[in-house]
Amino acid sequence: MEAWRLWMTSSSIFMSSRTAAETNPLLPCIHYFRTKYAKQNIGAARFVRASVWPVTIMTALRQRKGSRGKESSQESQRHDRPEDLPQTTPTGLWTWWTVVWGTVGGVLGVSLGLLSSIYVATLHENDLWFSNIKEVEREISFRTECGLYYSYYKQMLEAPSIQQGLFDLINDNVTESRRTINLLQRMNIYQEVFLSILYRVLPIQEYLQPVYFYIYTVFALQAVYVIALYITSWVLSGSWLAGALSATWYIINRVDTTRVEFTISLRENWSLPFFALQVAAITCYLRPQLKPLQQKVVLWLVFLSSLCFCLTWQFNQFILLVQALIIFGLDSLDLISPVQVTSLYLVQATSLLTVWALQFCNPMILGSLVLSFIVAALFVRHFQTDVKVGGLLPRLAKLLLHSLLVLSLTFAINFLAKTALQLRSDEHIFKFIKAKFGLGSTRDFDANLYLCEEAFGLLPLDTFERLAGTLLVYPYLCTLCVLLLMLLMVGLRNLSASSGARLQKEEQIIAIRPDVAYNLLHTVFFGLLALSTMRMKYLWTGHMCAFAAYGICGKELWALYLKVIHCQSQTKLKLIRYAIPIVILAYLYYKFWPKLMEEVSELREFYDPDTVELMTWISSKTSKKADRALRERTRQVYQVYARESAEEVHRILREVGAEYVVLEDSICYERRHSRGCRLRDLLDVANGHIMDGPGENDPDLIPAPHPRFCEEVKKDVPPFPGLFARVFRNKTFHVYKLKKGKKRAARAGGRASEPDV
Repeated sequence: MEAWRLWMTSSSIFMSSRTAAETNPLLPCIHYFRTKYAKQNIGAARFVRASVWPVTIMTALRQRKGSRGKESSQESQRHDRPEDLPQTTPTGLWTWWTVVWGTVGGVLGVSLGLLSSIYVATLHENDLWFSNIKEVEREISFRTECGLYYSYYKQMLEAPSIQQGLFDLINDNVTESRRTINLLQRMNIYQEVFLSILYRVLPIQEYLQPVYFYIYTVFALQAVYVIALYITSWVLSGSWLAGALSATWYIINRVDTTRVEFTISLRENWSLPFFALQVAAITCYLRPQLKPLQQKVVLWLVFLSSLCFCLTWQFNQFILLVQALIIFGLDSLDLISPVQVTSLYLVQATSLLTVWALQFCNPMILGSLVLSFIVAALFVRHFQTDVKVGGLLPRLAKLLLHSLLVLSLTFAINFLAKTALQLRSDEHIFKFIKAKFGLGSTRDFDANLYLCEEAFGLLPLDTFERLAGTLLVYPYLCTLCVLLLMLLMVGLRNLSASSGARLQKEEQIIAIRPDVAYNLLHTVFFGLLALSTMRMKYLWTGHMCAFAAYGICGKELWALYLKVIHCQSQTKLKLIRYAIPIVILAYLYYKFWPKLMEEVSELREFYDPDTVELMTWISSKTSKKADRALRERTRQVYQVYARESAEEVHRILREVGAEYVVLEDSICYERRHSRGCRLRDLLDVANGHIMDGPGENDPDLIPAPHPRFCEEVKKDVPPFPGLFARVFRNKTFHVYKLKKGKKRAARAGGRASEPDV
């Protein structure tokens, strides 16, 4: 009886108007004792379940006359729903069970992260037999630009001192012939600098070779990546089973989530783990009811992870631009607070400006679109204060005007910044985007080089077949569709009501949390980016694992599903949330664990004798000051594969300071790409010449006046012997030394002239 009286007393207080509830000093005490009795008295708890809905209905009927009564009724419903009653433990109170359960989840997350790191390291070792090959073979296993990045790490280690190594990087005269550049400004190599300094100061030289310290660090960052995904899905769903599911999906979908085992030094392998940490920190920052001190700590984590991400990848500006657009969308739909919007914008801008300072005032950062967008968005928000006032149509009109103003100001600021800084280095990117989306063709060599690469094409459909085979696609698409519908409904509701009369979000029947809304727009925006450009899929697929895991383990979605089929109860909700992820994990273990064991037991060996022979010859026969032709990938140097005269190619190579030219048969006679995308075709079109072979050509292209250089130079006919001397040859490579100061070979008579320089 005492419990019954206490319940009726507290219910009547909660049914009263909000003003009366706030002025009643006994309300906190009554709520405490009501919670205590609901926890300790089973009979009272049963009576609560039986009596709450009739009381709520009667209250709703009594309070229909005024808006204040309506708010009180909804307040009563919010406190008295059956699904909320089992939460009898006060918020923030940790019991021994929650501590043990959370510790188990944390240990499992770290273990899965370490497992993913060991997995890719083992694949790398088995594929190359890395521990048993020569040092030169280890170095040339860093393909394309990976070798260039690793060379700076090695250069720092070989320097007499750290200070001298930094000086050589700041005053580099080897990477670009006849030019001294600041590598710390031009390239994102702070990770190599930091790692080399760390290797020099730590007492590990006797136990670990420099190359292993380098690759193991990159593989360790994969553990950070997986742990960040684990945290994101755990925070979203409230269950570490979601983290286990997301980490497992990431590992077994390795082909589509990472390529770190064979492109170790790529900037994305350094930066994506920090980007995943940033997303996890933003997810925590947007959690409801986060205390002010917690918000500040998490915001600092967002800044630090953003800084590391921006410092390690040159594409950071474009990724942050997409993220800024996501924040803009959340702000437009009134899903996050203005303070949160401003804070996230300022964190992005501060990260970029810090990198600008660390990269010796790199003008590319000041001329980035994302920085212009942030300035424009903050400026327009400051002066256009009535965007969130009015009904649906007026607000939509204001929102459209607001967006147009922000975009217009963004492009204006960006144009002025680039004009003032005289920036034109990213023009080929905009030409590439324009041509890719069918807004016009281009003959720009760099833009066409991107367009013809498979990595910059559309995402292949077989990607979804592989992801469906691991059961990832199905929960992902289901969660995506349901949350998009909820986002649309919540967005329309927010836009329909004025800010003064809008009900609190937790009082709505259909609501979406700010952290969930952010991750939803994140996966949508980056999914569209991945669909349009295959290389960008690594920004999407990892987060897809965390998002799908939230859909499997999230409380709100399953509660909505059960409510739709009129089958809701706390027991069924808990059973589904824990049973389904366990069943999926068991299935994935049964199906994919044997395949993973077979994969890590497969042994291969690095084999590239032609490149090894070439690099050995270069290191023994050329001086340390000779030009590094393999790293010189400018359009002018590529003319060795175009149809140019011997004299013109000799002049170009002399101007860039080259002493040797390396010709590769696989480029000269390329068959990997179709006509129009071969390197020689791109060069011909850029030079205004007709392409080789049968097929269509633009009407304004003309026949080339000279044969292809890389083919003719091998024939050793005049005027080539007077300008180039072959010094090395194998089945793949031909190396020619440029002769100094020779006149043009006489076309008639085939005789070289005396020097004229």
